[in-house]
Amino acid sequence: MREEVVLVDEQDRPLGRADKLDAHARNLRHRAISVLIFDPAGRMLMQRRSAAKYHSAGLWSNACCSHPRPAEAAAAAASRRLEEELGFACPLRHVGRTAYQAEVGNGLCENEVVHVFVGEHRGEVHPDPDEVADIAWRRPSEIRAGMAEQAGRYTPWFRLYSQADWFDAPTR
Repeated sequence: MREEVVLVDEQDRPLGRADKLDAHARNLRHRAISVLIFDPAGRMLMQRRSAAKYHSAGLWSNACCSHPRPAEAAAAAASRRLEEELGFACPLRHVGRTAYQAEVGNGLCENEVVHVFVGEHRGEVHPDPDEVADIAWRRPSEIRAGMAEQAGRYTPWFRLYSQADWFDAPTR
């Protein structure tokens, strides 16, 4: 099934659509979502991306990230992907928007305007093995320490997020 992303300008205004893989191969700026999940103790849920992912396979990242479908709101995409990738739902709060560019392997680039959402979850997690190889709960300070020691084990966007205020944001 062909997946399309929404091409956007620097202010996240839609410019058109493109095939997802083509957008990554041609370094086209597009809309994305990222979700950070915390437990009641303040630990963040991380996922190690499946070896089957088309880029950044095997790297640790935030709970989930993806792209809204054309005509899909960013909040709806965040909730949809959280359930698809990790098998649970929880209320999500939009905490900001960021933009970045990074080479992500296999000749692909991320060039995204990202809507970031935060939520709290205290139940079970049921990762989709096609998407997620492993999960871990870590305090933000532990994640930053791991990044300082072995940055290459983490996705470029997750390293960027670790510098933002909302990386430590309470979900309430």
